Amino acid sequence: MLNVRTFTVYPVLPEKLEPLLTLSRNLWWTWNEEAVDLFRRIDPELWDGCGHQPRLLLKLASQARLDRLAGDADYLDRLERVQEKLTAYCRCRAWFQEGQGEAGPPLTAYFSAEFGLHESLPIYSGGLGVLAGDHLKAASDLGLPLVGVGLFYRYGYFHQHLDREGSQVENYRENRVDELPLEVVEAAPGQPLQVAVDFPGRTVLARVWRVQVGRIDLFLLDTNRDGNREEDRRITDNLYGGDEETRIQQEMILGIGGHRALAAMGIEPRCCHMNEGHSAFLGLERIRVLMEREGLSWQEARAALVPATVFTTHTPVPAGNDVFPPELLRPYFAAYLEGMGIGWEDFLRLGRTDPGDGSEHFCMTVLALRLARHRNGVSRLHGAVSRNMWKSLWPETPEMEIPIDSVTNGIHTPTWIGPELKELLARHLGPAWAEPPLAPELFRQVEAIPDEELWQVHRRAKTRLARHVRRCLETQHRRRGDCPEVAESAARAFDPEALTIGFARRFASYKRGSLIFRDLERITRILTRPGERVQLLFAGKAHPRNEEGKEFIRRIHRAAGDPGLRFAVIFLEDYDMDLARHLVQGVDLWLNNPRRPLEASGTSGMKVAANGGPNLSVLDGWWCEGYRPERGWAIGGGETWEDREEQDRADARAIYELLETEVVPQFYRRDGRGIPREWVARMKANLAGTLPEFDTGRMVKEYTEKYYLPAATLGRAMLADGCRRARAEAAWQERVLGAWQGVAIDRVESEPCTALTVGGRIQVKAALRLAGLDAGEVAVEIYHGPLTEEGRIDQAQVNPMRLTGSNGDGSFTFAGEIPCLDSGRRGYLLRVRPRDAVGRICTDPGLIKWG
Repeated sequence: MLNVRTFTVYPVLPEKLEPLLTLSRNLWWTWNEEAVDLFRRIDPELWDGCGHQPRLLLKLASQARLDRLAGDADYLDRLERVQEKLTAYCRCRAWFQEGQGEAGPPLTAYFSAEFGLHESLPIYSGGLGVLAGDHLKAASDLGLPLVGVGLFYRYGYFHQHLDREGSQVENYRENRVDELPLEVVEAAPGQPLQVAVDFPGRTVLARVWRVQVGRIDLFLLDTNRDGNREEDRRITDNLYGGDEETRIQQEMILGIGGHRALAAMGIEPRCCHMNEGHSAFLGLERIRVLMEREGLSWQEARAALVPATVFTTHTPVPAGNDVFPPELLRPYFAAYLEGMGIGWEDFLRLGRTDPGDGSEHFCMTVLALRLARHRNGVSRLHGAVSRNMWKSLWPETPEMEIPIDSVTNGIHTPTWIGPELKELLARHLGPAWAEPPLAPELFRQVEAIPDEELWQVHRRAKTRLARHVRRCLETQHRRRGDCPEVAESAARAFDPEALTIGFARRFASYKRGSLIFRDLERITRILTRPGERVQLLFAGKAHPRNEEGKEFIRRIHRAAGDPGLRFAVIFLEDYDMDLARHLVQGVDLWLNNPRRPLEASGTSGMKVAANGGPNLSVLDGWWCEGYRPERGWAIGGGETWEDREEQDRADARAIYELLETEVVPQFYRRDGRGIPREWVARMKANLAGTLPEFDTGRMVKEYTEKYYLPAATLGRAMLADGCRRARAEAAWQERVLGAWQGVAIDRVESEPCTALTVGGRIQVKAALRLAGLDAGEVAVEIYHGPLTEEGRIDQAQVNPMRLTGSNGDGSFTFAGEIPCLDSGRRGYLLRVRPRDAVGRICTDPGLIKWG
């Protein structure tokens, strides 16, 4: 056989189509339907085949097709309109400019290990990355001066296939930079910017790429470059790949290298936001730089920067928090810390829940909690779970007062709402319906949309889902080598008329992906009832090292292969953002059954609700806030179980009963025109309430007002006048810490607590020793409330006490009162906490004394 030499010929883009290159470089196109359609019209089949990558599409399209489009007046008109729309978007005054004036230097730098912006840039694995991507898009829509910092992974996260037994097979594909919307950042013309991070015995270089996300710059670092050792070039190969040492290396490149990249570009954000603990080394690098620049001590630089730092924790699952053995960290940080004047043991204490436990590993989440003043979970329940999870960092502080708040996640509405629904909402709510932050009062008009119109819009989205599912199944069967009859039958697999339930997410153990098959006989009856057919669509990946998650997938695969359930259960491989969009826009119902309270948020359910779909979910994460009886169904009553087996049994039984008695009958209950009026009412309730409540416009606005602006103000104050306030704060902390052991409540006096009635008051006096601190440097408080059966104070209230005098022995007296607002057994305690120089009550760990 002749050895044929191969070569590739690329088309020449006609001059009239050159605006397509501009569009392809800005991911704004991913949430603009007209822009997407411009690329799709070039060649619909090629568009799907190249993974919706515009730059690759323009390389592979036929010259004849491009030439024809260059002469198509309608296409050129559309191209010009979209180009003008992008220009206007980038120049318009948005929410931030209206409230804060023209943006100056970046307010916030947002660091994350993954960003899920679109399937064409596969550097994400799941919800954390998609949330980060939606965060950037919403920041762009709001005009927020923010930059993103992450890593560019050469092979990204793994692609998933199932073998004939249903076992997950992982493979990796290279992300080619010439096919992606990346531009190399240059230090000088023709000279790529690179930053250096010291590793044991060598220096590792990282190149910096820019991704344009509307008005936002996202900077991605990668180590695959000349000048690095071969093993160092592979550091940024895989997201969440490699061993513990690889994770340390990646997180140093992200946190330390990311900060150095911003500095090299002259970008100095006024506050930094660490999205999960992966970027916590950022806090160390910021402190090191400030020490060097301003001649500050460690304590002074830390005092300056902690108030200007935000940290969001996303997981209540221990496995989701990176921990490293000290002996693995030491080669990487010994010299780094020595240059900052920090002892090794002092460093380890920053990452330990119990600083005195020498056997405890170093936790990145603990480091982030200690180096940020603004801390939050991602739903109200997750905030409470996080306070319980990390309460040992604040010993003796009541759990409700642990300084971890919450900002409930949201979704970027233009990214996730189906095109048909966008048109419907624009027609009935007006063209400005999607301007962020969404106006809840505007969405009350959803009730006036005719049921027939909304139902037809949903049916069209479901038809699109049906086509996509059939294509996916046909590909899966052919790849597996199934017989032609099986592959061809995939064309009939999905019934658009059947009630379709979606379940798609990471196959983490706590998400219980196969729970619905606990009673196979019962679920079979539900799925195959004549005239009321139900079909289940599953998708999701298990982490390569999570064997339990892989077994969940095998169990679903076996159910899908059961002759009695043929095509009633479908597993779709290689879950990505493209498949996610089809699912959340087209399914009738979303199923979510995590083991409460381990679901931090669960944004997939929000995406379905934003498209009108009801949820059938455990009351966990966002659904605790989003659930209303008119919007969907709750599995259980919000119980938390000690016995996992009993929990699984109860939740599975609740799912079956809800499907049998409420969900399925309601979906199939139609009027004379074939409309399920009760079901459509649920859809409207979701659009009217869930959509504006759980939009990232609301979320990012909340972050800005609650954290970014206050953090920036505090940070600026700390650095003013040669860091005068930071130096004073550090001196105050040192003085308070030195004196705190001697602070004590010597005596407490109160009136006799007999014959009290509602409306009365109890007068309380106390004598305190302050060990050299001034009376104005402490907050003395009465902590009171109803008593539980165990004698603990519950639902406490706090009343301040006032200074009434000082005694000759160096002690002080304080007085206060307890109002008797309700009847029942009640109790009180006294406590002392320090105040800083501006009167703020300090919530730092360990600084609290109880009487």
